[in-house]
Amino acid sequence: MSRIGNQPIPVPKGVKLDINGTFVKVTGSKGTLERNIRPEIGLQEEGDNLIVVRKDNSKRTRAFSGLTRTLVSNMIVGVDKGFQKKLAIEGVGYRAEVKGSVLNLSVGYSNPVAFELPLGVTAEVDKLNNVTLDCNDKELLGETAAKIRAVRPPEPYKGKGIRYTDEHIVRKAGKSASKK
Repeated sequence: MSRIGNQPIPVPKGVKLDINGTFVKVTGSKGTLERNIRPEIGLQEEGDNLIVVRKDNSKRTRAFSGLTRTLVSNMIVGVDKGFQKKLAIEGVGYRAEVKGSVLNLSVGYSNPVAFELPLGVTAEVDKLNNVTLDCNDKELLGETAAKIRAVRPPEPYKGKGIRYTDEHIVRKAGKSASKK
């Protein structure tokens, strides 16, 4: 039984929901998000909460109820507060700068990498070369952060590369450690 799917979704003030069959549209101060949900799942508004309702009780439908609840909850939080991901760039001479919707990365290649940010994602770079990405769509934000990290993933010997700030890179000893 999906415990997450049974929990109600709190809807804060200022967030407007439009539920039309399997189509859900959420509007708030940070923008609008829309999504089609599975036909086996329904949504009901009860006061300031949103309840996920299953049409049957099969194992597959119970699993989708938890997924649907999480996706709709992320939509509501996204249009109300938004989401952030932070990336750290480590390495001698490694830099990042934002010009409009392009993130220019100098990460050890012969030419800088120009990464085009998707519509809705904004980036800021501080003095320590930490990149902060903001977006109201959690799924799009995670994909964008993963693509930026893939430009130069962190390597285990010196730790150079692009990593998430909360990510821990396990360091390896170099060649000199194996001779002893």
